[in-house]
This record gives sequence, C-alpha cells and structure tokens, in this order.
Amino acid sequence: MSTTTPAAAQPDQAAHNDQAENLDQVNEQLATSNPLDRSDPRVPAVTRQGTVILLNGTSSSGKSSIAAELLEILDDTWFHLPVDAVHAMRSQREISDEDLPAELVRTSMGFHRAVAGMAAAGNNVVVDHVLSFAWRLSDCLDLLDPERVVFVGVRCPLEETVAREAARGDRPVGQAASQFDQVHAHGDYDLEVDTSVLSPRECAERVKEHLTHRASPSAFSRLRCGRTGPT
Repeated sequence: MSTTTPAAAQPDQAAHNDQAENLDQVNEQLATSNPLDRSDPRVPAVTRQGTVILLNGTSSSGKSSIAAELLEILDDTWFHLPVDAVHAMRSQREISDEDLPAELVRTSMGFHRAVAGMAAAGNNVVVDHVLSFAWRLSDCLDLLDPERVVFVGVRCPLEETVAREAARGDRPVGQAASQFDQVHAHGDYDLEVDTSVLSPRECAERVKEHLTHRASPSAFSRLRCGRTGPT
C-alpha cells in the first residue's frame, strides 16, 4: 500500500507546521527577553488578557465599598480603578460652564482607554463607573474584550441613595437623582446587587462566586449584538 500523504492533507500539515514555528518563535522570545534587565530594549510579551469587573451605579450607590471588599477577597492580583480618582487628578483651576461638558467627555474617554490598556496588558481590574450617558457604555463596548468583562449593576433605591449623598457631604446635592434614570437604562448585566439589602462584603462575595461560574455570551457580548446604528 502507498504511504504517500494525500494532497488534500498537505495544506493542513503546512498550516500546522507554520503554527508550531510561530509558537516556537514566541517561546524563544519569552525565553530570551529579560524584563528585569534594564538594558534589554525588547518589550516583554503579553502572556494573558486581564479581566475587568465593571461596577455601574449612581453616585453614592456603594460601588467603591464593593470594590474595596473585592480587592480583599479575590484571588490573584487586582487593581481598583475608580473614575473619581481620575477626576481628582485634574488641576483645581476653574472650568467655565461652556468648557465643562467637553472637559468631562475627554476625561471619561481617557478613563475608558486607561482601563482597556491595563486589561490588554494582562492586568485584572475592578472599575467603578457611572454610565449615566449612553455614549459611555458604547465607548466601553467598543474598547473592551466583551468576554473578559463582568458587568455588575449596583442597585440602590433612590431614597436611600439620596440619604447617603446627604450624609457623606462630598457630592453635589441632587447628583445621584440626576443619574438615576439613565445609569441602568441599557437593562442587561451579568450580575446585579442591591446595596440597600446586602453589605459591601456580601455584594463582593456574590461577584466572586459569579467569576467562577461565568456564562457565555457575557452581558457585554449581548449588548454588542443588540446595538443598532453605527458601530
């Protein structure tokens, strides 16, 4: 019997050989590149994609408290990137009412890209954000790997949120109420928690549990598929 490889199989074998060669090249780069060598100019390869836990809710809904608990209980290394921290980096010079909207748009767009960059470099990130404008969610959908995002709705009744806002005293009066109708308008999450019922630790534990039993497609994938208009 002839042992000649069928012609139809040859392209498959060639493709397999190419893949093996590419893998060998990657492994060789990893073996020879030394990120601890200050004189080595080669950029280390990214060996994994980071996961993003995106906490979305109004101001004073409890997102930052949940994020702090997540960093305590999650395995592996995680970063907390709150949008408030980016706003706090801005110089304290007065911004005119005319210039403020564009300033806030640039800040949010930069924040989204910072989150995407951290995740693309392999870092796990807990983000607390206020998606009170529809374009903010659209921007995140465009930038983030949808199957690497756990989208968490942080709910709290308006009356309770307003009371918390008044008690903390470091937010403009009425801010939470102004965000309330839009922030959850998209309607789809991987997980939702109610901070008027659950403690921050209990909310964090539910998020951690979800991480080990994630379903596919994710909420971000579903939202991407459901979008209308330009993408």
